[in-house]
Amino acid sequence: MSQRKIRVRFAPSPTGPLHIGGVRTALYNYLFAKQHGGDFVLRIEDTDSQRFVPGAEKYIIESLDWLGIRFDEGVSFGGNYGPYRQSERRAIYKEYVDQLLSDGKAYIAFDTPEELDKKRQETANFQYDASTRMQMRNSLKLEESEVERLVKEGCQYVVRIKIEPDEEVVVNDLIRGKVTINSSVLDDKVLYKSADQLPTYHLANIVDDHLMKITHVIRGEEWLPSAPLHVLLYRGLGWEESMPEFAHLPLLLKPEGNGKLSKRDGDRLGFPVFPLEWKDPQTGDISSGYRESGYLPEAVVNFLALLGWNPGDDQEIMNMVELIQKFDLSHCSRSGAKFDYEKGKWFNHQYILKKENKEVATLFMPILKANGVKANEDYVEKVVGMMKERVSFVKELWDQASFFFVAPENYDEKTVKKRWKENSSSQLSELIEVLKVREPFDIEGTEEEVKSWIEQKGYHLGNIMNATRLALVGEGKGPHIFDITEALGKEESIRRIQRAIDVLK
Repeated sequence: MSQRKIRVRFAPSPTGPLHIGGVRTALYNYLFAKQHGGDFVLRIEDTDSQRFVPGAEKYIIESLDWLGIRFDEGVSFGGNYGPYRQSERRAIYKEYVDQLLSDGKAYIAFDTPEELDKKRQETANFQYDASTRMQMRNSLKLEESEVERLVKEGCQYVVRIKIEPDEEVVVNDLIRGKVTINSSVLDDKVLYKSADQLPTYHLANIVDDHLMKITHVIRGEEWLPSAPLHVLLYRGLGWEESMPEFAHLPLLLKPEGNGKLSKRDGDRLGFPVFPLEWKDPQTGDISSGYRESGYLPEAVVNFLALLGWNPGDDQEIMNMVELIQKFDLSHCSRSGAKFDYEKGKWFNHQYILKKENKEVATLFMPILKANGVKANEDYVEKVVGMMKERVSFVKELWDQASFFFVAPENYDEKTVKKRWKENSSSQLSELIEVLKVREPFDIEGTEEEVKSWIEQKGYHLGNIMNATRLALVGEGKGPHIFDITEALGKEESIRRIQRAIDVLK
């Protein structure tokens, strides 16, 4: 482990909503930084002006804030190493482009897109590298005066890294171990474009990580192929001593079949792949989010943490503090993690159970209001205590428990046919008389008295209870009968039973 103060960064591009895989990358960076008493930096990589989407940056910040993944510095948070938007760092990058050019580590290329396409058609598997660069229109081949003239005349160009062939490039990855690549398989990647005076991802990344004193780069597996190039850039700029340690995380895979998790998988199987709901500013299309779908942020964090990492024991339920304590990059998987969205629902259920009834009731109150119900908070808390074990989402409490707030107007036909017997009306009329005189109208005492009456009369316990449930609820669901009657109270319980008798006789 580095002796420098640990500094990690999350560096998304504002090209649309933050994918759940990006959220996991941010989470792992955050856990690593907090465990080592380090800093967590937000950098916005907006050098690709063609793909910039308005509102995306704000969305990214709001998403991570909702999940409790907080930054120490960066865009919107300040700090000593700004600016933290790459589009605001043009002059900084140009300085290092010029350094690479003057040191012979890079060169200017004037090839047009059409010329490059023609070359690709002529040569199978064409790669712009040591074996082909002298056939192209660049500063390695052209006279210096010609290069100066073209630049002066405003001819568009790119700057490419000059990769020497047949060198062993070693990447020491904290998850994958030692990865060795021969430089001959790498092409002379574009580092800078004169058209917009901005660097590409490769150069901007290296310059920013160095100047922002980043010690560890924890990112997705898809960036692993670029790691050797980044090692060569550190070397070319003379920064090998301060090169960060790399860790490339496993991919999030489709729940079914092969391949990387995509929005289409979520649309097809009915789960979100974005933390918050996203409205496309161009098309107006709305994509679902975990927050709006009713997931609790702590459940999402716990679920994501275990997709590609394990704590080394059997513990599954862990809050942020516990995750910080246990997180270890060496326990990250090298292979992709199947996105088990049903497990995500299970985590949400577990966190609903863990919450105090009062807190769940507070979350349930707006749903009651939306359904036209005004209810006493203590009563809502009581209902939540009885019903929360039956739901994976707070919003499901309405489907499961609406009868506690609204008396049934209709009775489920199948349940009526199965549970309402020809003598149910007369028996429940007798039950009303038993309930009228019962004091106190509690759970245990009322149950004991009703069962005693059923036994004395020789009635069938199941038939009485099933018919009573139908009268109180409108169908054959709900918790223990006497939990329901105690919550509804004597008058309401009797009123509902009497109405069922009147309607169903």
